[in-house]
Amino acid sequence: MAISASGSLSIPLAVLMFLAAFGLKAQGQNLVTDNVSVVEGETATISCRIKNNDDSVIQLLNPNRQTIYFRDVRPLKDSRFQLVNFSDNELRVSLSNVSLSDEGRYVCQLYTDPPQEAYADITVLVPPGNPIIEAREDVVREGNETEISCTTMGSKPAASITWLKGDQELTGETTVEETYDRMFTVTSRLTLTVTKEDDGVPVACVINHPAVKDFMAQKYLQVQYKPEVKIVVGYPEGLTREGENLELTCKAKGKPQPIRITWFKVDDDVPSHAVVTGSDLFIENLNKSYNGTYRCVASNLVGDAFDDYNLYVYDSRAGVGSPQKIDHAVIGGVVAVVVFIMLCLLIILGRYFARHKGTYFTHEAKGADDAADADTAIINAEGGHCNSDNKKEYYI
Repeated sequence: MAISASGSLSIPLAVLMFLAAFGLKAQGQNLVTDNVSVVEGETATISCRIKNNDDSVIQLLNPNRQTIYFRDVRPLKDSRFQLVNFSDNELRVSLSNVSLSDEGRYVCQLYTDPPQEAYADITVLVPPGNPIIEAREDVVREGNETEISCTTMGSKPAASITWLKGDQELTGETTVEETYDRMFTVTSRLTLTVTKEDDGVPVACVINHPAVKDFMAQKYLQVQYKPEVKIVVGYPEGLTREGENLELTCKAKGKPQPIRITWFKVDDDVPSHAVVTGSDLFIENLNKSYNGTYRCVASNLVGDAFDDYNLYVYDSRAGVGSPQKIDHAVIGGVVAVVVFIMLCLLIILGRYFARHKGTYFTHEAKGADDAADADTAIINAEGGHCNSDNKKEYYI
């Protein structure tokens, strides 16, 4: 047995013939192994397994066909390889601090007749560098289009990039560049049109790679939009009547914040004694000549927006002493109860008359029924006394 200059073990042909001569057959034996993926700098484990071993010799070779382990002996002068397990059924070896140069096909070899080989491919994964996210503009006006790019460098294999705007998944345009050292640089560009609702929403580029999880970078959208305007009535709470005061407040927000708020009356002048203080409009002692539409206009660098309030002045006693509102629900309930009671009474009366149905005659009427003609019937109906004498009995 000889060791080569590179430190690997070279098995002489005579030894192989000797082993074969002693009947180390491959009958019923099965040599298997598994491919390995490992992150650069971590530890890979190669397992050569034998089913139904009959004491055949097993060894592990590197991609250059140099012997790493012959049974439980390590001829290769690389201390990163360590024996994890050696038995009749397995040769398991670990390789620590894996680098790209360790990538390749490793050979599990079983000395049988004929010899068997199984192959374990070691794939070295290089995680990508921190993603760099950039926007074409830091601040975008609503309705405009912007572009955001995300770049990750130095990965193996090439990473993929997906985009999230809030909870919405988006797709960008991706380019992949392979560098001289078999690494990959990936860049994705996302183009989108923004609205005011996008202001402050995070846009994230998510890096997908087998060597890392939950790897991402994000940037918050900064969107400028014209003001949103709403007029709020401070006083009065109800009808605007003659002689009362009116107080209106113009609520306006935008990005940037509105720099000017203006009150005016549409198609007319604001009453001379109206007081405008910033966003507030105050008019005292209302009368019907003040009726009309009052408009509040807010402005910023993006544009203008407005809201209107329609003023109608009622008589001074409008709405005062008006009859109370009738509760139609209560009235409907009462009517329903009355109708129900009447229906019940009708049902009871109907049942009563049905039980006492029949023909009733007075004694006079019975006499009229027995008469031979009309005259006799009248006489009998009037009392039927003509025959009474015949029915008298006398006692002495």
